[in-house]
Amino acid sequence: MSRPIIAIVGRPNVGKSTLFNKLIGERRAIVEDTPGVTRDRIYGTAEWRGRELFIVDTGGIEPRTDDVILSKMREQAQIAIDTADVIIFMCDIRTGLVADDRDIANMLRRSGKPVVVCVNKADRIGDVEEQYYEFFELGFDREPIAVSSLHGSGSGDLLDAVIECLPEQTDEEDDDDVINVAVIGKPNAGKSSLINKIMGEERLIVSDIAGTTRDAVDSIVENEYGHFNFIDTAGIRRKSRVNDRIEKYSVLRAQMAVERADVCVLLIDGTEGITEQDEKIAGIAHEAGKACIIAVNKWDAVEKDNDSVKKFTNEIRTALSYMTYAPIHFISAKTGQRVTGLFEEINSVYANANTRITTGMLNDLLSEITMRVQPPSDKGRRLKIYYMTQASTAPPTFVIFCNRAELFHFSYQRYIENNLRETFGFAGTPIRIIIRARGDSGGDKD
Repeated sequence: MSRPIIAIVGRPNVGKSTLFNKLIGERRAIVEDTPGVTRDRIYGTAEWRGRELFIVDTGGIEPRTDDVILSKMREQAQIAIDTADVIIFMCDIRTGLVADDRDIANMLRRSGKPVVVCVNKADRIGDVEEQYYEFFELGFDREPIAVSSLHGSGSGDLLDAVIECLPEQTDEEDDDDVINVAVIGKPNAGKSSLINKIMGEERLIVSDIAGTTRDAVDSIVENEYGHFNFIDTAGIRRKSRVNDRIEKYSVLRAQMAVERADVCVLLIDGTEGITEQDEKIAGIAHEAGKACIIAVNKWDAVEKDNDSVKKFTNEIRTALSYMTYAPIHFISAKTGQRVTGLFEEINSVYANANTRITTGMLNDLLSEITMRVQPPSDKGRRLKIYYMTQASTAPPTFVIFCNRAELFHFSYQRYIENNLRETFGFAGTPIRIIIRARGDSGGDKD
């Protein structure tokens, strides 16, 4: 990737996620005054002095720990260090230089990467000036930069130091062709395992502890099928089970990830069958108007007979009656069975969601289907449909102009939608139809 990667590392609770949010200009990383809240690498972009930077937030590094989750966080941070062009090493001026900071500094020196020491929480550096000079003992080439990630002071100096570590700018690739794919589903459906299989590395923390992934995490994939950004989301739980504040933030992040996505892959646990929670999660993607693929995971662990696929498909179609447009794939993230088939399907549903039909073709179809089935009438008043045009894509949105909107029964809208799908495809994407009575403002622009 042509954009330089900047990794923010340090021990827990020094303010890495707050700095990350400040640099990218949005609240994408969870910020909570609890050590170890950020568990996976979180990606975002920032622009400084004409350079676009790929910023990576990491879980806090605890050099000496036997805790399973904390040790996996350390592994994730090491991956970020290995792939980074420049490392921002974040410390806490209020606690001063501690043993863990020295251990992390030794780890960073071994990486051979340029390191900028960021001394955070320097809201009033005059009060802690003595502690600031302690960080020169870390022995890096560049002078430590004092910042307040909460207020943003010093962040410009920090980014200046980062830019100075980078080679001269080269022509960047055009990322307009990147398809953003949100992998959504309830906890333990196998979302992280699926992305790890796609990436071919331990990209995301995988454990049998439900709720391990708390943030939405981006993974860039480029292969013969195209250029993709997979967004792993925290498993969405029932509201009654969302007790602690961090878990509430995670649900919000999952919903925001759906909003950022072009395509959603709804992962269903094949060993459990489709549940009420799966239906609610699917509804988030549907209501957001996102192209969607349903992937039934753990299919290798399901006891099957000749009718298993048909039975499971019927169950899904019954439970998700509002999403009959979504293709269904039976996969195993563990073994990789049929996982590569998702790429072609993602390209297909993305193309369908961005399809635009000319007004002439739409009205030819409209004339045909209204002759076949007359528009409804009520108490002697008949619905008259004048014309139809496409207002937007992703999802394909059509505006139909008529004499009386109240006469346009839902069943007739469904009839038109079915004919649109039959004629033009649109597999994998919802369709929106807006009814306008002639004279209504808005909606009449192609």
